[in-house]
This record gives sequence, C-alpha cells and structure tokens, in this order.
Amino acid sequence: MNIGEVAARTGLPAKTIRYYEEIGLVSPLRDVNGYRAFRESDRHKLAFLARARALGFSIEDCRALLALYEDEHRASADVKRLAERHLEKIEEKIRTLEAMRETLSELVEACAGDHRPDCPILKGLGEEERPAPSTGVA
Repeated sequence: MNIGEVAARTGLPAKTIRYYEEIGLVSPLRDVNGYRAFRESDRHKLAFLARARALGFSIEDCRALLALYEDEHRASADVKRLAERHLEKIEEKIRTLEAMRETLSELVEACAGDHRPDCPILKGLGEEERPAPSTGVA
C-alpha cells in the first residue's frame, strides 16, 4: 500500500503517518523508487495508534502501548496500569473543566448583558487569585 491508500484505510492524514514514521512508531518498507510500501502490519499499527490517540493517549503512551501490544509475554497488569494512569489524567481534566464551567457560569449569571459599561465578567477576570484563608493549624 502506498501512503494514500494506508491513509484512506486508517483515517489518518498522510502528514501524521509521515510523522509517526519520523519518530519511529512505524517503519514501512521502501520500494526501489524510494516510495513507502506499507504492509498490512503497518496499517494495523497505524489504526491502533489512531484509536489510542482518539482516546487521548500521548505519543509516549502510544509508544509504550505498541511495545506492550507487540510483546507476547507482556502482563496485562502493565497495560492496565498505563490505562489507569491515563484515566486519572482524564478525570483530573474533567474536574478542572467542571470548575471552569462553574466559575464562568457564575460570571455570566452576574452580568446583566445590557448597554452599561459595568461588566462582572471582566471584573471577575481582572481579579487576582487570593490564597485560601489559613486555619491556623500547622
């Protein structure tokens, strides 16, 4: 398969495939004319990478997942541990987004949205963070 064919079959842009080759995630063969010649195993790796990236795994996580996938003697516990760490990161992002939504909702609710220049949204964005009050307990 050439790069256009493998791109169509994996849903990845050719530029991404070239990048994955550049960083060593895939290593297609080269024809005598120098063109990439992707094997079915390359297509499978690229589809694997596309799914992993769609789940938000980093490039380094993808590299580790691919190594585990190709290791027939791997322990599923190693795969699970990597996935659990990623899930923790996702959950932290969700908590952060929920806090952002709450703050922004409060600012939007406080704004009259009329012709006056007073704007609680801008005022809220201009406030400096204040440290939480000390409880006096060391």
